[in-house]
Amino acid sequence: MLVVDDDPAVSEVVARYLERDGHEVRQDPRKLTGPPDLLILDMNRLAVGRELRARWPVPVIILGEAIELAVDLDADADDYVTKPFSPRELALRVAAVLRRARGSIVPAGTGVLRDADLVVDVGARHVRLGDAEVTLTAREFDLLVYLLRNPRQAFSRTDLLDRVWGWAFGDSSTVTVHVRRLREKIERDPTDPGRIITVWGVGYRYEPMS
Repeated sequence: MLVVDDDPAVSEVVARYLERDGHEVRQDPRKLTGPPDLLILDMNRLAVGRELRARWPVPVIILGEAIELAVDLDADADDYVTKPFSPRELALRVAAVLRRARGSIVPAGTGVLRDADLVVDVGARHVRLGDAEVTLTAREFDLLVYLLRNPRQAFSRTDLLDRVWGWAFGDSSTVTVHVRRLREKIERDPTDPGRIITVWGVGYRYEPMS
């Protein structure tokens, strides 16, 4: 995997910790000889991710300050980790993303889920909104499927971390970021969502349009 952070000390600590878990880690994209299993990138190094993902379909974890992750990101990511973080927490996130990328964490079952003009083919992992195809990251897709299968139920961010991410603990801000990005892709007006509704003091619920 590739680790690139603006602070070389952070890259070094992360690399050493992941190597202890048995991963082969590079810190210089020029030294890659093939597609890495995973990219771990600082917010300021997103261009590296775009360049590599244009060549290979590689999962990405983005590292950034909370205020950075709250703004609109111009690159899809499979997960977001807020700085400062513990190396162990990052290692757990890495393990979860790799399991998902290798197909061991996917929405159970197949079939097609429909809500008005939104059509989700679970088995094919394909989404359409009207006549347009919607491109989702793996995590965004799993989150959408879970909400569609459980309409009109309010879930806390902790609930969603457990049931979609498979984490018993973690930074719930990653749920907030994924919900925002999902709204941008499936809502007519992301600033006034009609499908993924914020339940104040709780979390989110999916409200069918049909």
